[in-house]
Amino acid sequence: MATATSPRRQTNARLRQSEPLETDGFTVKSLLKNAKVNAPPRAEATRIRNSKPTAFRKFYERGDFPIALEHDTKGNKIAWKVEIEKLDYHHYLPLFFDGLCEIDHPWDFFARQGIHDMLEHGGNKILPVIPQLIVPIKNALNTRNHKVICTTLKILQQLVTSGDMIGEALVPYYRQILPIFNLFKNWNSNLGDHIEYGQQRRENLGDLINETLEAFERHGGEDAFINIKYMIPTYESCMLN
Repeated sequence: MATATSPRRQTNARLRQSEPLETDGFTVKSLLKNAKVNAPPRAEATRIRNSKPTAFRKFYERGDFPIALEHDTKGNKIAWKVEIEKLDYHHYLPLFFDGLCEIDHPWDFFARQGIHDMLEHGGNKILPVIPQLIVPIKNALNTRNHKVICTTLKILQQLVTSGDMIGEALVPYYRQILPIFNLFKNWNSNLGDHIEYGQQRRENLGDLINETLEAFERHGGEDAFINIKYMIPTYESCMLN
């Protein structure tokens, strides 16, 4: 024996059928007539990633680095407690590169200035350490933080010019370093007729990436361009043209 449905239930059923049903794409519900497919989520490929606590900060707070902060009329600089040439580069240089992820003072200053000093005085000690530097460089670039990326790009430009064969030694690691370059290569601000002051401070990300790629090509040997082109198809040679 069939049971009679109350008018209120029938009205509620009609309302449910007429109301749009929010659902994700490529699902069974998205095929319904009253389905309202939600927009796909943002990829957020350029979203800033928070870095994990670095080993550089841990070693600095423990007092394991032979450095101190020195103030003079030109600004802050590092006072080394030992001669830089006598440092164990296999131990200290990767730790300083690990500090590239730091954005807080004084850790960011010590890491950046420490790398600059060690590359300036390293000579032949830098080349054997290159494989140990790739992971810290990759971690710094993967933060997607513009300040960190700009600092890392300037360090890479100094790195390839700090000794013989260093640019060529980096070529096998382009597949780990260059994906972030490809992501931000065209990251330039279109300000019309206004002045881009970031260019004067060398903080324009797109320009810095192009400068770094050109430095890689100039110092990377004959295989540098083809490897750069493989990872970044839009790159144009600065030597062939």
